[in-house]
Amino acid sequence: MTVVAVPGSKSVTARALFLAAAADGVSTLHRPLLSDDTDGFAEGLAGLGYDVVRGAREWRITGRPAGPAVDEADVYCRDAATAARFLPALAAAGHGTFRFDASAQMRRRPVAPLTRALRELGVDLTHEEAEGHLPLTVVADGIKGGAIELDASLSSQFLTALLLTGPLTAEGLRIKVTGIVSVPYVEITLAMMRRFGAEVTRDGDTFTVAPGGYRATDYPVEPDASTASYFFAAAALSGRTAIVPGLGTGALQGDLRFVDVLREMGAEVEIGEGATTVTGTGRLSGVTVAMRDISDTMPTLAAIAPFADGPVRIEDVYNTRVKECDRLEACAENLRRQGIRVETGRDWIEIHPGTPAPVEISCHGDHRIAMSFAVAGLRTPGTTFDDPGCVKKTFPEFHEFFAGIREQWGV
Repeated sequence: MTVVAVPGSKSVTARALFLAAAADGVSTLHRPLLSDDTDGFAEGLAGLGYDVVRGAREWRITGRPAGPAVDEADVYCRDAATAARFLPALAAAGHGTFRFDASAQMRRRPVAPLTRALRELGVDLTHEEAEGHLPLTVVADGIKGGAIELDASLSSQFLTALLLTGPLTAEGLRIKVTGIVSVPYVEITLAMMRRFGAEVTRDGDTFTVAPGGYRATDYPVEPDASTASYFFAAAALSGRTAIVPGLGTGALQGDLRFVDVLREMGAEVEIGEGATTVTGTGRLSGVTVAMRDISDTMPTLAAIAPFADGPVRIEDVYNTRVKECDRLEACAENLRRQGIRVETGRDWIEIHPGTPAPVEISCHGDHRIAMSFAVAGLRTPGTTFDDPGCVKKTFPEFHEFFAGIREQWGV
């Protein structure tokens, strides 16, 4: 039985940084995630003139309800989709000229649904190269607000960026969603907005956000449920027990539902008030599961799928094709190189039982591919990675941390 201290949630940390920057007063974030993505987000805020003081376990942000403290800035968002999608919306609610760029990987990822919505709200915004992609420049003069339609079927982050910005508009926002993915992430957004004092409601596909801003808050960041999936999967795969404190019945993050998939496959799962425990039983059954709402854990399941006693079919995960890489295809490619039979379609992957061969995993610069196949490496000694350092995006110490867990378990 091993207690696994998982780092703070990337999703919660990014939202908390936005909310704290927009709030009236000084907010303190407790146990935020320290990673390349969150560091990039915090640096982006600093570049926009916000006062961000970062300690080892606490970050203090002095909010500016009126928007950035500078009237001109050039912000580099690294690989962070949250920074590349949230910060332009935050800046648009202020006054000045703000340019946003990112890594080549992030430049390939779309921002069009968000920037189209901002333009409909009257924001002067220009894509410098490919339409719908970074780099982009925002000439901000506040946002009046109003009613818009949004397609969030590729990423819920487009909706989250607009929701977070809603209280900063003069008249509030009414957003009708025509398509949506990863709904639990939207629920995180709504809960956190309310914690920071905003008034936001949902009626079916329509979200209504009242104007009025945010108030400063002390906010504890819960452990990252997507990261926890690797340790839960490792326990299920190896017949050991992993306990993750801080993720229980009151957790905000939908990715905790990954343990329900492991339960269906045969693992023992207990979700308590303050922790979740997964124990492997020595068997994994085949399963068919739709993972649209927990798609960040799709690679975790795909990597361990060959060890099930029947096919594992993962459905409704088209949005994984527009993440850091085409995750669906990256999983299929690596599994085939390991000698595993795999079929894929536009939004699904089916993986058949087999004994994976040790190969060098092609990470495609994607932290989730690296961490997922590291878990499968428990049963495939000799597995290596072409880019092990890509885990810095969310968990820089992952490989050392995971090696410590392996040593405790003797696997």
